[in-house]
Amino acid sequence: MQRAFGLVIPQTLEELCDPARLALVVYDMQVGIMRQLPNAAEYTARVIDVLEAARSGGYRVIFTRHTSMPLELSGVAQLRMAMAWQRVDDVAKVRPAFPPDAAQTQLIPEVAPRPSEAVFDKITMSAFEGTPLDIVLRDCGIVAVALVGVALEVGIEPTARHAADLGYRPIVVVDACGGRDQAARERSVAGLAFAGDSILTDTATLSKTLRK
Repeated sequence: MQRAFGLVIPQTLEELCDPARLALVVYDMQVGIMRQLPNAAEYTARVIDVLEAARSGGYRVIFTRHTSMPLELSGVAQLRMAMAWQRVDDVAKVRPAFPPDAAQTQLIPEVAPRPSEAVFDKITMSAFEGTPLDIVLRDCGIVAVALVGVALEVGIEPTARHAADLGYRPIVVVDACGGRDQAARERSVAGLAFAGDSILTDTATLSKTLRK
């Protein structure tokens, strides 16, 4: 542990894996998202492994869900993104993909949150934008976030970068972060590694450390 200017500066995974410092964020493990992945079962098993390790170690856990606004409240950016995702060239053809109460918007039952855990709905890619996540983590004294879920190349990379900008140390559990496009996933991992803000690890390493 480094110390300077009256600050304690944890650097390694082992130094950060303390329930007083680290929280787990489970990103968008939703029915309608997981069914789009050909290897969803593989990623689900790894997310569960990390989740169970965090719970057994007494770490705080927060889940996110991607949701859709009614079309009348979607705005320019949301409508433009919906057109791209739904591959339509006419805004009149856009439909809300993830209404809050829809079946496809719900978290998969395998990762059902406990009463001591929270679920934050969002309409952005970064889990920090427009949600209480930053406020909650800061108020709990958290300095690092471990990220698992889906999709690495769409939402987890922006969340890791945003976390670093806010002063957190992101820990990206690469093999527990799913996605549909392997090439895009590899670019995301390479970009995060190059930037140097994040710790990149795997399920076995993190789960073992969380259980210590």
